[in-house]
Amino acid sequence: MRSWRRPARENGGAEVPDPQLPPPIGIDRPGSFSRSVFHERHPVLVANLLADFPYPPHVAEALEALLAESLAGDVPARTPGGPEIHTWHLEVEAHAGRPWESLPFLWAESYFYRRLLRAVEYHHYDSPWCGVDPFAPQKHAQLDGPELRADLDAYAALRGAGAADRRRALLLAALWGNQADLGFRTNNPGADTSAGDVLVDDSEALWELAEAPGDAPVIVVADNAGREITADLALVDHLLETAAGPVELHLKPHPYFVSDATGQDVVATLAALDRDPHQEVRDLARRLRDAVRMGWLRLRTHGAYVHPTDYRTLPADLAAEFAAAKLVILKGDLNYRRLVGDLQWDPATPFAEAAGHFPGPVAALRTAKSDLAVGIDPARLAKLDAEAPDWRLTGTRAVIQVHA
Repeated sequence: MRSWRRPARENGGAEVPDPQLPPPIGIDRPGSFSRSVFHERHPVLVANLLADFPYPPHVAEALEALLAESLAGDVPARTPGGPEIHTWHLEVEAHAGRPWESLPFLWAESYFYRRLLRAVEYHHYDSPWCGVDPFAPQKHAQLDGPELRADLDAYAALRGAGAADRRRALLLAALWGNQADLGFRTNNPGADTSAGDVLVDDSEALWELAEAPGDAPVIVVADNAGREITADLALVDHLLETAAGPVELHLKPHPYFVSDATGQDVVATLAALDRDPHQEVRDLARRLRDAVRMGWLRLRTHGAYVHPTDYRTLPADLAAEFAAAKLVILKGDLNYRRLVGDLQWDPATPFAEAAGHFPGPVAALRTAKSDLAVGIDPARLAKLDAEAPDWRLTGTRAVIQVHA
């Protein structure tokens, strides 16, 4: 197994670059997408939080101070509070004193959101803001929005579709549902959300693995709440019908990036489906609840899903779960970055080379919303770069990639 760095527990938290792998994507290059996340997206994000909640002055000041530090400061030595504190202590110890702009993009973005939760006192048990999801208003707005209404109308219309057409529609809905990422839309509210080009389509390999005989689980690692988790739940419902074993839906243990899905978001989504005028949609919610009660659908989480590291440093227990699964389906851009490593890959690098470290069969459903890309046919890549140089960032290209 190749790794960009050894696990922190083995080296006291210090990064050890692997010379076999490309360097990490950073946030220091002017004009880069990663830099724009900090200089364009995060200021809008903080302004939205201050508009959505009547935070007291000290919370507002903490948010503004975090924003200023992330744009022109250094990483302080203190460890942010909350769960997984030992991991965060080692990670911060390894980066303390470094200018933010010198940090790897994935690490810096994860650290920013961890510090944001501290600023809004999400983990402060003696604060009235403890447990208040700072992104809940944006998530709930999407559950009540016209785009989800159209999605559910389309789902209800599938009742007369043939089995193959229905299966294809559910998979594509889960794939393109990742366009609803609220972080992506924070400073890009007019983003195109129509289905675009699927650059790599390993869907038949995905179904062959997911529907193979045996009682090992299929694991779906969720990404975002709102429209995306709704589409994911419809796909999970289909897998419960066609896969021989149970299905696990893995969620974040607490809010992470703007719209990352938690258990609370699943509950809110099922409640929204219960209110839908279509009987088919209400039946979907009922079947999912019954599946949870019977143990066929297992809702799971793990602290590793909110670590600032990629999947090359998986904790042993989660790695063992992945290895025992029939298939792990990773949803979205963030899970993709963590799977292949948020590195400066040549986009023509085979997916198997970048994802070969994963402990079991894995499928990635990802719409492209960052500079990272792997597994793209060189001829297709040349055409994309010539005709749409920003194709990696717009959310209108997607991949279904499988490595077994």
